[in-house]
Amino acid sequence: MPTANYPLWLYVVGLWSLVWKGIALWRSSKNDQKLWFVAILVINTVGIVEIIYLFKFAKKKLTIEEIKSWKKFLKKSN
Repeated sequence: MPTANYPLWLYVVGLWSLVWKGIALWRSSKNDQKLWFVAILVINTVGIVEIIYLFKFAKKKLTIEEIKSWKKFLKKSN
């Protein structure tokens, strides 16, 4: 299998997109927002649609305080 030499920024963008997509899919599923779930799953926008959904259109909007609380959880798991 050939190995490709992709630039580092491509991996960073891919990881960035994957994280936001995962959070948005989980939240849209939990909030029973099926149309948003399908849109987020199908449309690849490097996290832009996912972030807009999470902060503006989710039934339970994501807050900066909630993101800050994740740091405590991440520190415990290390």
